[in-house]
Amino acid sequence: MKDFNTDILIIGTGIAGLSTALKMAEKKKNVTIVTREKKPETTNTYWAQGGIIYSPKDLNDQEDLINDIIKASAYTSNPEAARILATRSADIIDEVLIHKSHTDFAKDAEGELLFTKEAAHSRDRIIYNGDMTGKAIEISLLNYLSDTTKFPNVTFLTSHTAIDLITPNHHGVEIVQRYEENQVLGAYLFDQKNQDVRKVLAKFTVLATGGIGALYLHHSNADGTRGDGHAMAHRAGAYVTNMEFIQFHPTTFYNRSSHRRFLISEAVRGEGGKLVNSKGEAFMSKYHPDAELAPRDVVARAILEEMISKKDDCVYLDITHKSEEYLKSRFPTIHAHCLENKVDMARGPIPVVPAAHYTCGGVKTNLKGQTNLKGLYAVGEVACSGLHGANRLASTSLLEGLTWGYIAGENILKDLPQATDYKLEKIKDWNLGSEEVDLALIAQDQMTLKQTMWNYVGLSRSRNRLARARAMFLELEDEISKFYKNAQLHDDLIGLRNGVEVAFMVLNASLRNKQSVGCFYLKD
Repeated sequence: MKDFNTDILIIGTGIAGLSTALKMAEKKKNVTIVTREKKPETTNTYWAQGGIIYSPKDLNDQEDLINDIIKASAYTSNPEAARILATRSADIIDEVLIHKSHTDFAKDAEGELLFTKEAAHSRDRIIYNGDMTGKAIEISLLNYLSDTTKFPNVTFLTSHTAIDLITPNHHGVEIVQRYEENQVLGAYLFDQKNQDVRKVLAKFTVLATGGIGALYLHHSNADGTRGDGHAMAHRAGAYVTNMEFIQFHPTTFYNRSSHRRFLISEAVRGEGGKLVNSKGEAFMSKYHPDAELAPRDVVARAILEEMISKKDDCVYLDITHKSEEYLKSRFPTIHAHCLENKVDMARGPIPVVPAAHYTCGGVKTNLKGQTNLKGLYAVGEVACSGLHGANRLASTSLLEGLTWGYIAGENILKDLPQATDYKLEKIKDWNLGSEEVDLALIAQDQMTLKQTMWNYVGLSRSRNRLARARAMFLELEDEISKFYKNAQLHDDLIGLRNGVEVAFMVLNASLRNKQSVGCFYLKD
């Protein structure tokens, strides 16, 4: 069946989308989960290394966690969002990850969970699986939901790229549909294998598409994190906020061979790793009293300052005070990656540089995951409830996705009985273009976009840099608009169109904000 109706359409297969799907599936609702990737596990969740915050039945720690979130955000986060995360998340972890999907977390000899600490946390409260926590969570949730005997009502559509959200105002076949309530009815999906477009209408649509890190030349994200959800929501009329707040991870492995940089988890610094410059000098105490455990934006800018002052391409992270046996056990993936790149972290320091890592802003939601458009929810990194404000506290990303994915599912279940199917024939078919696409030109435009974002809308911004970026984005936008409507569809073309639109969001938000705060740093 090419076009169809479903109860819930979830775009994205990371922890946020899967936790919403789980709530729906267990109530026997028809759930359609979409990803542009060939494999549903190809997500930012899968690449997350550090861990997830877990504070069971500890009221004191709940208050401490709220304070840590607010402090890390430079006192710009939404206190109510922080309180929901602190008070609800442990029970959700218990239900979803511990008891249902049976995620494997590190335990001691007695079978008790092990806890670690990361930057800007006031205590050890993070559970983990070595340095592959996200992978453990992603695979366990996919395995749980892929059990067709238990959940025959769940459908995964892989290699399907969401093109646009469907609204009656924009996509109705009759003029009178323009007067209907502004709502989202589903999405047009590009079937990459069959080179066709499907209409999928849903009573509720959930964006769980992740962030925008892959729009930067150097990033730690999956390549699909190019802002598709942000762009689609914006075109449909959803509010987008806080887009200037792009968090750069201070420590990614430095080499010259790739743009997607391998993450060197914050937990390495949490376990005592020291940052040193090319002369072997520890430098973080010059920039912040918490040294290596300072908030991420502080550490990232300190590294950049050292690189500039020493005219070096990178700095180094030294954890050689730990034994080789310990490092292999605690950081097996990082240890192996370093060895593959001729670095033995047990005997020498790891070369590191900052890279785009997390989008603190996004599609604006209330504290239930609802957007301003009826029928549209946003959860995880694509969403912005204000939890992170201007800077995200370490290990809150997985927790946010899990918590608000679950809460959105709760809320949708309450409203689902009153929702009805929209008739497929009342929505226009997608008009397929015929002009052949030159993928070499698209690749060049993508590289221009990435370099512009990195050089001018990156870790440190200025009015002159932003003005230069604006001129380049306008040229890109003009080129794309000339051939997009008549061109044959391709996933790369869809991504380029969305990427330029989202780049303008970051640029315009940067120009509006006159205050350097958190991970937004304006030189002038």
